[in-house]
Amino acid sequence: MAKTQEPVTIKKYANRRLYNTGTSTYVTLEDLANMVKEGEDFVVYDAKNGDDITHSVLTQIIFEQENKGQNLLPIAFLRQIIRFYGDSMQMMVPRYLEMSIDSFTKEQGKFRDQFTNTLSGGPPFGGFDDHVRRNMEMFERAFNIFLPFPKGEGTEAGAAPVTPPPAPATPERTAEELDELKRQMADMQQKLAMLVIKPDSAQD
Repeated sequence: MAKTQEPVTIKKYANRRLYNTGTSTYVTLEDLANMVKEGEDFVVYDAKNGDDITHSVLTQIIFEQENKGQNLLPIAFLRQIIRFYGDSMQMMVPRYLEMSIDSFTKEQGKFRDQFTNTLSGGPPFGGFDDHVRRNMEMFERAFNIFLPFPKGEGTEAGAAPVTPPPAPATPERTAEELDELKRQMADMQQKLAMLVIKPDSAQD
């Protein structure tokens, strides 16, 4: 299929049939999956009320692919995602996953080489424990930025803080720490995903 500048409009009718207005043909979820793989963007609208149902259709595509035995999502990952629904951290999850998969996509060539090296008997990831530790430290520092009061503030009058309050973060420092956090956490998520997927696949 030829790639277009504007997203292709797909209409979904009451009989669940999908109509590609760009090619004037009916298509299947498999056809839409191939469009995604080819980099062709599209939006899906309910033909009756005009609602944007792209999210729902993309979820259906993932469901269909998983049912074919192409298990890309580990069980532990799915369970954790379910736990986040209704959790106070729910609003942060979509953006975090989006950054993680975007970074993984950009670095997939490097990860392919690392995976090949692992299959050849080489070490999977050098200094992985240190990397995880650094990510946790970065996460803690960034999380403190969003706290309403620095540690030690908000206590009873006259009470001495347990630890000295941290120095105020300048806008430049805050931005740099957040950018570094995003990069580090995305990298950690990528490496964890590769380690989790392999054992789950072996159990299947």
